[in-house]
Amino acid sequence: MLSIDPKSISTSQLHGYLLSAVAPRPIAFASTIDAEGQANLSPFSFFNVFSANPPVLIFSPSRRVKNNTIKHTLENVEAVKEVVINVVNFGLVQQMSLSSTEYAKGVNEFEKAGLTMLKSDLVKPFRVAESPVQMECKVTNIVKLGNEGGAGNLVICEVVKLHIDEAVLNEDGKIDQHKIDLVARAGGSFYSRAKTGFFEIAKPLNTLGIGVDGFPEDIKNSSVLTGNDLGVLGNVEALPTPEEVADFLKNLAVKKPEITNFSQIQKHELAHNYLSFGDVDSAWKILLT
Repeated sequence: MLSIDPKSISTSQLHGYLLSAVAPRPIAFASTIDAEGQANLSPFSFFNVFSANPPVLIFSPSRRVKNNTIKHTLENVEAVKEVVINVVNFGLVQQMSLSSTEYAKGVNEFEKAGLTMLKSDLVKPFRVAESPVQMECKVTNIVKLGNEGGAGNLVICEVVKLHIDEAVLNEDGKIDQHKIDLVARAGGSFYSRAKTGFFEIAKPLNTLGIGVDGFPEDIKNSSVLTGNDLGVLGNVEALPTPEEVADFLKNLAVKKPEITNFSQIQKHELAHNYLSFGDVDSAWKILLT
């Protein structure tokens, strides 16, 4: 058995072991605002529920291991002591992943991920309309666990209002675990889906993905492409050039001549098919023809 003194290895190595060993972990999709009222949205898997009376949730925006800086979410809850914790199901997991991109302060991750801002009843931060359960919370305490990279900051918050999509309830009015279809975080690029087990999502680019707000309107508002499709498409640094699109279409037309007469919906359906196989580049080229 490998035995490790935590002080004998780097923080990044220890972080990797801990995330892979303590898994799967629920995801807090935390919506906050800064002192100027600008919205921020970010996922955290150091999260759980710790009390029902009072109803208390705790999540931890850790200091970044690589440069010991703090995240915008922590800055925001220190300035405005309110947060909405949205749960993450499989239908929005790719958009959630895209929102974890480290965009500059003031960038609205709701817009980047193509998610809908829903006004809360009792707190200032917005809810994620696509989330099946949204919990409006007041931050009661923040416990700093250290000052070095990797140190956690326990954000203790009390639920003041709970919103549940009736579509995930059973006939007894209780949450049906199959209907809600939650996902959880594991080590590396792995997630866990309650229905089917582990799966992988490519981590957001170190460079900034264009985000859903950078899409042409017909793609952003597609009736065919899912939220997960949009999340994957948004995690590219740049769109294919017109020349690349033309070359792709020319080569595809040799195998599939009918492509030149495809309707917009047919193109979106073909792009959705490419995305199901992980071919994001071809999906974009189809969408831009």
